[in-house]
Amino acid sequence: MYKLFYALRSASMGVRVILEELDVSYELIESTTDRSKPRPPEQMAVNPNGWVPVLLWDGGAMYECAAITVFLCDRHPEADLAPTINDPARALYLQTLVYFSNSVQNAYQLTYYPDRFADTPAGEPGAQQRGNRRLRETWKVIDDQIGGNDWMLGDRFSAADIYLFMLTTWLRSAKGHPAIEEFPNVKRIADAVLERPSVQMVYEPWIANPNY
Repeated sequence: MYKLFYALRSASMGVRVILEELDVSYELIESTTDRSKPRPPEQMAVNPNGWVPVLLWDGGAMYECAAITVFLCDRHPEADLAPTINDPARALYLQTLVYFSNSVQNAYQLTYYPDRFADTPAGEPGAQQRGNRRLRETWKVIDDQIGGNDWMLGDRFSAADIYLFMLTTWLRSAKGHPAIEEFPNVKRIADAVLERPSVQMVYEPWIANPNY
């Protein structure tokens, strides 16, 4: 059984969808993204940054959403959520996950946590503005990459599509983020992922209130 340290509105929701798609046993351990509140000691022992997701299993533990995604899909190849190591699509799959993690998520960090990128409060609006510009730039890269394909990797659904959907749920007009309608290919895939039963279950709070 896996253990997933989990909080709403975080990347741990995407990992939970993957666990559901893999049809494996797992336990959710409630945590928080509020750094002013205590986090479970077992979580902090793995990731002293205090972030989620953190995944535990018999004999192992890790953090970072993209890394957990690769690990789980490789560990359960029967679910066919990722190209195998010799599959020509493997390169695009890995490239996309890393781009999501290092570029798109970093842009969100600038908008949600500008204090981490500014020396003084006076510099925070500039960090937020840069984050919003970067969100538009990075989502445009992904939209162009998709083109007319059905999914991120062409004609096959994969964990990269789950990751895409997860990131689209963080868009907030109140923060000045671009609207998903600016990226029609992204929206098309996000809408298709939303129809999956695993996503309907995990993202029920977001479906009920996209600004929850």
